[in-house]
Amino acid sequence: MKLSFVFISIFFLTISAFSQELTGEELLDKAISYHDPNGNWPSFNGTLNITMETPSGQNRNTEIQINLAEEYFYSKAARDTISTEFILSKGDCEIVFCGEKEFSEETAKKYRLSCDRANMYKGYYEYLYGLPMKLKDPGTIIRKEVERKMFQEKEYLVLKATYEAEVGSDIWYFYFNPKTYVMEIYQFFHVDEKTNKEIGGEYILLSGEKTINGIKMPKNRAWYTNKEDKLLGTDILN
Repeated sequence: MKLSFVFISIFFLTISAFSQELTGEELLDKAISYHDPNGNWPSFNGTLNITMETPSGQNRNTEIQINLAEEYFYSKAARDTISTEFILSKGDCEIVFCGEKEFSEETAKKYRLSCDRANMYKGYYEYLYGLPMKLKDPGTIIRKEVERKMFQEKEYLVLKATYEAEVGSDIWYFYFNPKTYVMEIYQFFHVDEKTNKEIGGEYILLSGEKTINGIKMPKNRAWYTNKEDKLLGTDILN
């Protein structure tokens, strides 16, 4: 019993010391080695089929096509009889609503049909499904220190990322399994301009895994508010 206790103590002291020595960039590299072992993300060309489930609404099915080398992005979201398509190709933008390329200004305003919206979706999906590799993008500031935190009774190595002003203002935390370096949670906060404190935001629980073009992506993403722990919805990668 005494020897076992000593062994366990040494084990946890070793793990603790290792996490303190590991820098943010080193943790990120290990996480990327797990999720994208062959370095496929920069030339990613694939299709994502996503079902979004919400507690109080109908499911939304979205098809996403991303071809990074060709600077091509396509999304088609469908709920009930309404479908919206956004196509971005090397700077050109096209929008299709319910199968039609022509629609009124009233319809465009009601359903937010704009090229700005198309670019927002492009950034959103490429960022989330390109994690953790996207943390290597210019303008991302990775904190050198790695923290060890408990979240829902489980321990993680936590990476903090902030962004240069032209990229974004939110603060992000990425939670990695300390043994496998799998990304299991990420969380973001807004920043109060007056107090400079973290406010609002959401946390996202990741579960399951689906490999697309050699990249291990989370299959399920459950979105919760930071303040109320309220479930907003779950994205399921089919």
